[in-house]
Amino acid sequence: MRIAGIDITVDWSLLIIFLLIVWGLAAGVFPQWHPAWPPMTAWLTAIAAAVLFFASVLAHELSHSLVARAYGIRVRRIMLYIFGGMAQIEHEPGRWGAELWMAIVGPITSIAIGFLCLSLGVAGITHVNVTRITSLEHALVALDPARTLLLWLGQINLMLAIFNLIPAFPLDGGRVLRAILWGATHDLRRATRWASALGQAFAGLLIGTGIVMVLGFSVPILGGGLINGMWLAFIGWYLNNAARMSYRQLLTQQILQDVPVSQLMLTHFEVVPPQLPLETLIDGYMLRSDQRAYPVIGEEERLLGVVFQRDVERLTPAQRRTMTVREAMRPPGQITVAQPTETVLKVLDVLAQRDISQVPVLENGRIVGLVRRADILRWLALHAGPDGAKPARS
Repeated sequence: MRIAGIDITVDWSLLIIFLLIVWGLAAGVFPQWHPAWPPMTAWLTAIAAAVLFFASVLAHELSHSLVARAYGIRVRRIMLYIFGGMAQIEHEPGRWGAELWMAIVGPITSIAIGFLCLSLGVAGITHVNVTRITSLEHALVALDPARTLLLWLGQINLMLAIFNLIPAFPLDGGRVLRAILWGATHDLRRATRWASALGQAFAGLLIGTGIVMVLGFSVPILGGGLINGMWLAFIGWYLNNAARMSYRQLLTQQILQDVPVSQLMLTHFEVVPPQLPLETLIDGYMLRSDQRAYPVIGEEERLLGVVFQRDVERLTPAQRRTMTVREAMRPPGQITVAQPTETVLKVLDVLAQRDISQVPVLENGRIVGLVRRADILRWLALHAGPDGAKPARS
């Protein structure tokens, strides 16, 4: 699915939270609000609520994406998953002001959706005297499914906005904090380190609170219980990992953004002729080397194609015995290639996007090297400091 030219993907984990929302509303919230509703009405309204909730999350992420695009940053895709949504952008913004607006627009969108839904939902109970609790209860009972859905959706969007505004990286509030620190210090790395540390501290608080709830204690506002406690601790664990990974990702980008492919590419590698039997390639090359892609070279060292080990593994034994390298290779039009002058950061991004481990490096149509993910990671390990930062030259 595409919206505004942006690919929208749905992860299977979304089904878990979808079912939890439907079950919680149909078996808990709606029967409490509307004891007279038949079960079918409660379940159908709960399903509609879950669908509209994820539509709200999608609107939240689209707002991030559209602002990013306005600042010239390409948005690869928006993914909906168990924790809501995530807009995957090509690179971090180059200015703190862009980061600020990209981060703040999501919660603003959720707040706008929340107040709109509450306004429409409350419009159905304005004729009731709500100064007494019993009148409010009677008003809720009298609401139809549509207005009930709007009231719930309004509340949940406001809660989503409040949670995202917590100044804990990588939540939106943490990104707002990072933008402010970045503007004040003019140092993106330091701002990210501070925001990430705060994010990890908040994650630790969530994990600790979840453990307390699992042990049977009640926490103000959050309550208690085994399931609620485990869920809160799981969210804290996820945020802690996300905060750490976001900082490491920034360090990796800063280290590799000026490193050319020619510096890291493998220049000593095996190439094969197109007429070589595939069995010979397997026995004489693949079983004796950790190389997982073999360039097929013609006259004047021109690249005719590449044989990938993963493609060979999909062939039957009979095909491996009868085919040649030419028949098993992928032609140049189906191969991702790099140039010696490209940055390693760009190639690493391509490797991740296409889930491949190496690409050939071409210069004037001739193959001059291979760039492998393993070599990039090894270079990072040997050239970065203990915290992932590249040490200064003395």
